[in-house]
Amino acid sequence: MAVKMKTVVTYRATAACPTHARTEIPVRDLNVVIDEPIERGGTNLGPTPTEAAMTALIACTNVIGHKNAHRLGIDLGEISIDANCKFDRRGVLMEEEIDVPFPEITLTVKCTTPASQEELDLVGLETAKYCAIAKLFAAAGTDLTVNWRKAN
Repeated sequence: MAVKMKTVVTYRATAACPTHARTEIPVRDLNVVIDEPIERGGTNLGPTPTEAAMTALIACTNVIGHKNAHRLGIDLGEISIDANCKFDRRGVLMEEEIDVPFPEITLTVKCTTPASQEELDLVGLETAKYCAIAKLFAAAGTDLTVNWRKAN
């Protein structure tokens, strides 16, 4: 009899905050550091919270894209992901409350692949259904565009 995995799990973390700018978060056997650059009073030991959000989107697109390609039998080959992210800093600068801090993000997923553009489009459609971080951005009102393209 196969063991059924839980579909909803609870993540817990207790972060240490050694300075106003640095947060150290244990995750599994890792210690994730989120920090501010030196010019903003940080120690530059990791990405800022907003940079971490954008990089999480890129990483989720990679992981879920590969899972979908595997499920569909499509070889993505080598991929790279370019991000173009508009970030309205007025909120983090305490100038005013911003409802959509990331109004627009465009990702371009470039694949060196034998797959057709139609197959890449299918991977993109399926990835949009399952990428948790993309869902968060979209639900927050971000105009999120992800283009899957054959690399030249």
